[in-house]
Amino acid sequence: MQIKWKNWGHVTKLDPDKHLSEEDICAVATSGTDALILSGTLNITHENMQILRDQVKDYGLPLVVEPPGPESVIDHEIDLLFIASVMNTEDARWIVGKHREWVLSQQIDWKKVIPEAYIVLNPASSVGKVTKADCCIDAQQVCAYAEVADQYFHFPIVYLEYSGTYGDPAIVKATREVLEHAHLYYGGGIDSAEKAREMANYADTIVVGNAVYDKGITTLIETVQAVQ
Repeated sequence: MQIKWKNWGHVTKLDPDKHLSEEDICAVATSGTDALILSGTLNITHENMQILRDQVKDYGLPLVVEPPGPESVIDHEIDLLFIASVMNTEDARWIVGKHREWVLSQQIDWKKVIPEAYIVLNPASSVGKVTKADCCIDAQQVCAYAEVADQYFHFPIVYLEYSGTYGDPAIVKATREVLEHAHLYYGGGIDSAEKAREMANYADTIVVGNAVYDKGITTLIETVQAVQ
């Protein structure tokens, strides 16, 4: 079955390094979210990625694994692999180096792979620190990275990652306006219906993650309803 990921308006990101009860996992999976992304930055292993996959796989939602590195890639009983390259870092490991390691170490089912151009915009976030991303950039620079990703590298997804803080809607809007082909994802700080609705005005897909753990399932459902 072909996964129509471009039709997703709301996805939920679950972290293998964090815990949810079986009841909460069921509530997430039945919230109305379009898909689940299994992803994190710290302490992500092949084993805890598999454990989380096993907890959610039987609910019938599309499953995406977004690994921080080749050591945590799993492609069995999942639908897609979202593989990120961080545009705004000078550390080539996070642009292409980890990807080379992956090719050298594993047999890859390329039919499942969707490349993502990440633009990381929260300097206090784990992903910002680990990848040494230059997060203190203005809207013009963000748009330049997005346009290069879209027009030069032909990434199917441009992902604005504010990870843990709510971003600037004006930057999201400006990014939307320069993209001609790429699908725009937004993630970061969406913990209310109002924020979900605001970012969904500009992003093709919004990602809700930390709110599931910090504010609970009721908040997640509110963000789903605001978008859909």
